[in-house]
Formats: sequence, structure tokens, C-alpha cells
Amino acid sequence: MSKIGVVLSGCGAQDGSEIHESVITLLALDRAGANVTIMAPDMNQFHVINHLDGEIMNTSRNVLIEAARIARGNIVDVATKTGNEFDAVIFPGGTGMAKNIFDYAMTGPKCTVIRDVQRLVMEILDAGKPLGAICIAPVMVAKVLQKMGRSGIVTGGYNEQITADIQAMGIKTEPAKAYDIIVDEQNKIVTTPAYVEAQSIHQVAEGIEKLIKKVLELID
Repeated sequence: MSKIGVVLSGCGAQDGSEIHESVITLLALDRAGANVTIMAPDMNQFHVINHLDGEIMNTSRNVLIEAARIARGNIVDVATKTGNEFDAVIFPGGTGMAKNIFDYAMTGPKCTVIRDVQRLVMEILDAGKPLGAICIAPVMVAKVLQKMGRSGIVTGGYNEQITADIQAMGIKTEPAKAYDIIVDEQNKIVTTPAYVEAQSIHQVAEGIEKLIKKVLELID
């Protein structure tokens, strides 16, 4: 049974993990019989968004506690896990990932990735293990590849700004529809644009299900 880590960034498309993408990822892994460990950083969110009206709320929330909503409480601090504990790691997206896991939403291609997630991604890549990245998460992976001085290829969908920012990091891009995946065979990185491109949840599901299947196939 493959041991797969899934890293969440909160709960909610605008200030945490995209819930559809997260649940579809977990469902596809469960259907494949994987042994899943759900993780999130124990830190405050960048901010809290009222998802009904899009306004910023004058309150604070913890990323790990919020992500526990999706995980039904079965979740651990990402700081307590290392790459050698997993056969692969997958990152669902959501704008909150680009605020909490890395600060791309605020700083663009000059963004930085939080320490424990950057460490985990590096450990997975250094070990030659597969990595899956969904929605905005491929930008985070591109940033870590840049930090490592590696080349690679990911997708930013057909979004011109995201694609340009990834390329500014020195990483190649390939366009993809929501229901497609891009595979970097050398680095064993699988990416799909999900809600960067999707017009419906079934398109998101199709892309993520393909990603999960390919990630599991790439496990040695």
C-alpha cells in the first residue's frame, strides 16, 4: 500500500485549500487504496475571507485547525513529517495556498515558500519520489525547483500571468486544460490546472483523477 502525503493550506478557496480539489484528491487516493497522511502547517492564515461576499474579515484563523475541517480531524503538523515517510506527496490548490504555503499572491515570482513545506518538497525531489501539484501549487513547486537549481516543467494552465511567472523562475511550462495533466518524467512531477482553468467540478475531478493515477504509477 502506497504511503501518500497530502498537504493542505486551510479550508476555503480564497484563504485556504480549495475544498473541491482537496476532497477529490482524498477520494481518488482512497479509491486507489493508498495510505494517506494529511498535513498542514501550524500557523495563522495570511487573512480570513468571507466566502459569501469576498470581503476580508477582522479575525484570525489557524491553518492546521482549519484544514482539520477537511481532514475530519485526522491531520498532523507538516513540520513533524519528512519525505522518507512517504512514497509521494500531493498538494491541492486554492488561492489560500498562494497566501499561506507561499506568498505568491502578494509578491509574485519573487515569492518564498514556508520552511517546512520547502524542506518536504526538496526531500521528495532529492529522493526521486513523485510529486503532484494542483491548481496554483505548480507555481510553488517551480519556486522550489528554482531554489534547488533544477530545471523542470509544470503547467499554469492557459493563464498568461501564472505561466510568465513560472518561466521567470527558470522553469518550463506547458499549457493544459482542467481535465489534462502535464508530466515531468525526469523529476516525477505531475501537475494539473484544476480551477485555474475549470468551468465545472467534473473537469476538476477528471484532471485530479488522472494526476493521482499517474503519481501512483511513478512510484518505484
